[in-house]
Amino acid sequence: MKHLIFILLTCCLSTTIWAQNNIDEALAYQYYKQAEYEKAASLLEKLFNRTRNDAYFDIYCNSLLKIKKYDEAETLTKRLVKQFPQKINYQIALGRTYQESGRTAEANKIYYNAIQNVPKNEFQFRDLANQFYKFEAFDMVINTFLQGRKVLDNEQLFTFELLSIYRFKKDKSALIAEYLNILPSNPQLISEAQSVLANLFESNNDYQVLQSALLKKIQKDPQNETFTELLIWQYIQQQEYEMALRQLIAQDKRTKTSANLLFNTAYTFTTNKAYATAIKAYEYLLAKGPENEWYLPSKIQLINAKYELAVQGKIDQTAIKALADEFSQTISQYGINNQTIFALKKLSYLQAYYLNNLAEAEKTLEQALKVPGLPAMEIGQLKIDLGDIYVLNKQPWEAVLIYEQVAKQYDNLPIASEARFRSARLSFYQGNFKFAKSQVDVLKASTSQLMANDALNLSLLISDNLQSKNDSLALMMYADAEMLQFISNATAALKKLDSINIAYPNNSLADDILIAKAKIFIKNNDFASAETNLKQLISLHTTSIWIDDAIFILADLYETKLNNIEEAKKLYQQLITDFPGSMLNAEARKRYRNIRGDNLGT
Repeated sequence: MKHLIFILLTCCLSTTIWAQNNIDEALAYQYYKQAEYEKAASLLEKLFNRTRNDAYFDIYCNSLLKIKKYDEAETLTKRLVKQFPQKINYQIALGRTYQESGRTAEANKIYYNAIQNVPKNEFQFRDLANQFYKFEAFDMVINTFLQGRKVLDNEQLFTFELLSIYRFKKDKSALIAEYLNILPSNPQLISEAQSVLANLFESNNDYQVLQSALLKKIQKDPQNETFTELLIWQYIQQQEYEMALRQLIAQDKRTKTSANLLFNTAYTFTTNKAYATAIKAYEYLLAKGPENEWYLPSKIQLINAKYELAVQGKIDQTAIKALADEFSQTISQYGINNQTIFALKKLSYLQAYYLNNLAEAEKTLEQALKVPGLPAMEIGQLKIDLGDIYVLNKQPWEAVLIYEQVAKQYDNLPIASEARFRSARLSFYQGNFKFAKSQVDVLKASTSQLMANDALNLSLLISDNLQSKNDSLALMMYADAEMLQFISNATAALKKLDSINIAYPNNSLADDILIAKAKIFIKNNDFASAETNLKQLISLHTTSIWIDDAIFILADLYETKLNNIEEAKKLYQQLITDFPGSMLNAEARKRYRNIRGDNLGT
C-alpha cells in the first residue's frame, strides 16, 4: 500500500513539474519573440537547469547575449564546457560569447580549434557547420566544410552547401571555383551556373575572371566539353561572338562531337543579330558534307542569316538578288512543301519589298498556300502577307477582303487580331480615321500585349490629332507618309513628313513626325539623324505617347550602333524608373543588366 502511495505521489509530482514546464516554456518563448529577453532569460534559466535540454540552452544563452550579460553567459558556457567537453555546441557558445563581447581573437581560437578537432566523420562536420549557421558565422561554416573535404579526402563533399553560402555572400571568385569544381562530375548544373553567375556578376571584369579560370581548366582538361560550353557562354555575354565561334570550331575539330552545340550557338548568334558570325558557323557545318545530320538545317539557317543580314542595313540590290536566287534554288531542290515554306515566305518578301516584283511575290505566296496540311496560324500569316502585297499593288479592296477572311476564319487565334489590325491600319492609310479608330479600339483589349500596344498607339494617334481641321489635314499627310514608308519609299516618306509643318503650321503631330522620321533614318543607317530626332522628341515632348519608344530606340542606337554604352545605360535606367508600365520596360531591364554585365544573352 505504501509503495502504491509513493508511486501515485511520484506521478502527481511529475505531472505537476511537466505542467509547470509547459507553462514556463510557452511564456519564455512568448517573451523571447517579443524581444523581452530579460524575462525570457529568467524563465529559460530555470527550464534549462531543470531539464538540461539544449533547445532551452540555445535561446537562454542568446537571451543573455541580447541583454549583454556577457559575464553571466561566459560563466555558464565555461561551466558547461568543463562538464561536457565532448559537446561541441557549448564550446561554440563560449566562442560566440567572446565574439559578442569584442574578444574576437579568443572567439576565433575556439572556433578554429573546434574545426581542427572534428573527427573523421561527415555527420560531425555538418553538425559543427550547423552550429555556426545558427548565428550566421558563414566564414566559419565555409572553413568547416573545407576542413571536412581535407580530412575526408573528398573534394566533392558539401558542394551545394558551399555554393549556397558563396552565393549569399556574393563571393564571385569562390563561386566560380566551386562551380568549376563540381561541373565535371555534374555537367547538368551548367544551366544553373550560368543563371547564378549572370545574376551575380556586375561588370565585364567578373566575366574576365571566369574566362581566366575556365582557360586554365581547359588547358588541364581539353576534352571536357562542359568547360568549353561555359567559356562560349562567357564570350557571348561579352558579345565576343567571333571568339565564341573560334572556340567552338576548335573544340569540334578536337572532339568531332560538337556539331550540335555549334548549330545551337549559331542560332544564338542570329538571335543576338551577329549575322556575319552565324553565317560563318553554318558554312563550317555545311563544309562537313551532306552526310552530316546538320547539313540541311544549317543550309536553311544559313539562308535565313544571310536574309537578316541583307535586310538590316542599306540595301545592296546585287546581294538581295543573289539571296533571292538562293531561296529559289532551295525551293527547286526540295520542292514546295512544309520544309520549304520558310523559303517561299522570305522569297516573296524580297520580291515584293526589295526587287519590285509584286506579281512574282503574289505567285510565290499563292504557291505556299497550296501546300497541304499547313497549321492554321501558318495559313493565316501567309494570307496576311498576301494582303500586304495587295496593298503594295494598289489593290486595297482585295487586301481588306483577305484580312477580313483571316479575322473570321481564325477568330479564336491571335492571327485574327493581327488581321484586324492590318485592316485598321489600311483604313488609316486611306484617311478613314474614324473607322480605323473604331477597329483598333476593339483591339486594345487584345490578349497580345504587343497587339494591344500597337492598337492603343494608333487609337491615340488618331484621337489626339482630330481636334481641329488643321490637325486633321496634317494627319492626312502623315498617313500618306506612313503609306509611303510601308511600300519602302523612304525618300518620298521623309519629304512628305517634312512638308506637313509647311502646309499646316502649328499642327499637333510634332512628336509623331519625329518618331516616324527617326525610324526611317534608322532603316537607312542614318543613325546621326535618327539620334537628333529622338533626342528632340525626348526633350520637348515628355508627355508624348511615343516617349518610352523614343527612349528605348535611342538607347538601342547608342548600344548597338553608336558605341556609347554609358548613354545607353542611362536611357535604359530612365525607362525602367520613369515608365514602369511600358511594355518596353522588361526588355530595357534586360538590356540594362546586359550592359552592366550580369545577365547577358539570357
